[in-house]
Amino acid sequence: MSRTTAPPRRARTALLTASALIAAAAGTATVLNGPASAAAAGCTVDYKIQTSWDSGFTANVSVTNTGDAVSSWNLQWSFAGNQRVTQGWNSAITQTGAAVSAANAAWNGTLATGASASFGFNASATGTNAVPAVFKLNGVTCGTPGGGDPSTPPPTDPPPTTPPPAGSKVDNPYAGAGVYVNPEWSAKAAAEPGGTRVSNQPTGVWLDRIAAIEGVGAGMGLRDHLDEALRQAAGGPLVVQLVIYNLPGRDCSALASNGELGPTEIDRYKSEYIDPIAAILGDSKYASLRIVTTVEIDSLPNLVTNVTPRATATPQCDVMKANGNYVKGVGYALNHLGAVSNVYNYVDAGHHGWIGWDDNLGPSAQMFKEAATAEGSTVDKVHGFIVNTANYGATKENNFTINDNVAGRSVREAKWVDWNRYVDEQSFAQAFRQQAVSVGFRSDIGMLIDTSRNGWGGTARPAGPGAQTSVDTYVDGGRYDRRIHLGNWCNQSGAGLGERPRSAPAAGIDAYVWMKPPGESDGASKEIPNDQGKGFDRMCDPTYTGNPRNNNNLSGALPDAPLSGDWFSAQFQELLKNAYPAL
Repeated sequence: MSRTTAPPRRARTALLTASALIAAAAGTATVLNGPASAAAAGCTVDYKIQTSWDSGFTANVSVTNTGDAVSSWNLQWSFAGNQRVTQGWNSAITQTGAAVSAANAAWNGTLATGASASFGFNASATGTNAVPAVFKLNGVTCGTPGGGDPSTPPPTDPPPTTPPPAGSKVDNPYAGAGVYVNPEWSAKAAAEPGGTRVSNQPTGVWLDRIAAIEGVGAGMGLRDHLDEALRQAAGGPLVVQLVIYNLPGRDCSALASNGELGPTEIDRYKSEYIDPIAAILGDSKYASLRIVTTVEIDSLPNLVTNVTPRATATPQCDVMKANGNYVKGVGYALNHLGAVSNVYNYVDAGHHGWIGWDDNLGPSAQMFKEAATAEGSTVDKVHGFIVNTANYGATKENNFTINDNVAGRSVREAKWVDWNRYVDEQSFAQAFRQQAVSVGFRSDIGMLIDTSRNGWGGTARPAGPGAQTSVDTYVDGGRYDRRIHLGNWCNQSGAGLGERPRSAPAAGIDAYVWMKPPGESDGASKEIPNDQGKGFDRMCDPTYTGNPRNNNNLSGALPDAPLSGDWFSAQFQELLKNAYPAL
């Protein structure tokens, strides 16, 4: 059913975290479930309560082997209260009374010295939920550095109230809920050196072609993901993040992300893509899940910024504006997905480096309103908007503001800012929310910010403002976003993982999310034949000197990238290295 009346606003509670870092004492033990050989054992354990509600919690555990290499591992601990593990992933977890044992999965048993493995679980709990005080790796007790008491978690906000009945809407779907960890992405991340530090983070599931609904090759389909989400939820509230991304004539300004449907195939989009997705999401089996959809990135803003008479116009975008199929497709998707009572539609609203200028912001909001009321949809089918999807704009630029002046000139005059009204994604998201409300969207809409690749840490991150010699030295010396130009979008060199996903980080923001799975390419560095409709975009070629959309600058792309959506190990490693906050 549609959201026809405003729901009561609920307190937006940040993800609750508690962590214990345990350092191992050296010892000798026989490796369990492995060869009977002696090894010097040692470990560090990072145990974090990622999400908590009144009857349970979700935890992530990362174990690092600081002793000799092992071919299998078993981590043991005991709960101090009534915690009961109900579902686990990336390890085989058993529990007898308070004692818990987590053994490696088939693919992550080998741990070299310094290597890590991560796993997670859902558990029921009432009352105090203390972090376990003692861990054992393969039977050897780990010690506590510095004499601290890991059983006492840091202070947290109070847990949210009892989850609402299945299928009922809440103001912020992320508040008090776990978020689905995609096992396919998690396995790829965990297989990378250092990847276990982030492999249990929740990421978006991209439905970027019709075949993805049933599963491409041996991959998971939509029902597979939803069934796994039910297992991870174990009766608690859980968000599943889906990216709806298959419009006819998709992404008319970037060849790398073109899709399978031609500009006129709106009927196929409706009947072969949206209708089957809506039917699956509407299965009562999944009514307890909170299903968040990111609706058609890289679409509607193109009809404002990349059409005639703009200098940035492309013939493909002119076609899509003329035939109206972006507006029709988004309207149809919102109407039919939004008819499912536990679906939360968030429409893609670009990023500050795209529609942050005065002549783009207002017209874009009007375009979104047109789409939200097309094909039988209404603004009630829009729960909010998402910005920076699969992009690199910094969440917050702390070293300068749009109101600063240097040597008598406004920051807006800097070449980097180029008269934009916003300098980062959070200020843009909050302003866009107000703009959307002003054109007729509901006053309680929320915003999401994709922070998967906008950390910009590492050695190049400025520690403070730039020199006040000129407005350009001030901005360029202090900005975190190190791209050559704001218009650069493909596999950016120097980027890092951004803020970890969490709910309600700022006013009007429902959550920071990793909608783009880190490590998945934006596009190929050279032409690669494929059957997915994905073209070669020179913006993914590191030697390309640009076009009007990036003011004829170098692309800033990493070399040797695969097709968009394929795993790009070199990029993943760079994201780890340049993560901010640092891992």
